[in-house]
Amino acid sequence: MITQSIGFIGGGRVTRIVLGGWRQANALPAKIVVSDPNAESLAKLQAEFPSIEIAPGDIRRAAAQEVVFLAVHPPMMMAMLGELGGAVPQATTVISLVPKFTLAKLAVALGGHPRLARVIPNAPSIIGAGYNPMAFAPGLPVTAKEEVQALFAPLGDGPEVAEPKLEGYALLTAMGPTYLWFQLETLRELGREFGLTDDDLQPALKRMVCGAARTLLGSGLTPAQVMDLIPVKPLAEDEAAIKQAYQTRLPALFAKIKP
Repeated sequence: MITQSIGFIGGGRVTRIVLGGWRQANALPAKIVVSDPNAESLAKLQAEFPSIEIAPGDIRRAAAQEVVFLAVHPPMMMAMLGELGGAVPQATTVISLVPKFTLAKLAVALGGHPRLARVIPNAPSIIGAGYNPMAFAPGLPVTAKEEVQALFAPLGDGPEVAEPKLEGYALLTAMGPTYLWFQLETLRELGREFGLTDDDLQPALKRMVCGAARTLLGSGLTPAQVMDLIPVKPLAEDEAAIKQAYQTRLPALFAKIKP
C-alpha cells in the first residue's frame, strides 16, 4: 500500500486509470481525496472505489494532501490553477497529468511552488502495463522524485525523459492505444465470423500483436524486411489512406498541445 495521502483534482478517466492500476497491484493508498465539480461523476467513481473520499467542487481539500495529481482537461487547467492559487502546502508534491502546461508555467501559476513533476499517463496502466514518461522540476528534492517514481511503479514503466519530449509521448503512448484498439476489436469480431471462439482469439490476437511489435522494433531487421515477411497484404490498397490519416491528423494535434 502507498503510504502518502493522495489528492486528485479531476475525477475523470485518467484518475480512474491510476486508481484502477493501484487496485490491480493491491497498492491503493490508505487516503485518497478526489475533487471534481461534477458530483455525479464523483459518486460513480466512489462506487467503483469505495475507499476514496470525494470532495465535490472543493479542490483545496484535495490539494491539502501530501501528493496532488492535476487530472483535468487542458482547457480547464488555467481556471483550476487560478482557483488553486496559493492553497498548495509547501511540502506537497504536485504531479500534473496534463499536456501543454510546462513545469515553468505550473510553477508561476502556483506561486513559485518548487515540488513539481509532469507525467504523461498511458491507459494500460489500469492493468499495470503502462508506459508513463515523466519529467521533474529542478526544485523537486531527490526523495520526492523517488516517491513519484514509486507511485507509478505499480502501473508499469515510468522512464524519466526530457520535458520537451512529453507532448510527443502524449501523441504516441497516451493516445496510441486509440489508434489500435478499434482495429483489434474489428479483428476479434471477424474472427468470430470465421469460426473462432473467444478462447481461441484471446491468446492468438495477444501473441500476434505483441509478436508483431517485437519483430518490427526488436528483430534487427529493417522495416522493409519486416514488412516483406508476409507476402499477402489484404489491406495494401488502403495503406496509403491510413498513412495519410496519421500524417495529417497527428501533426495538427501535436501543434495544438505543444507548449
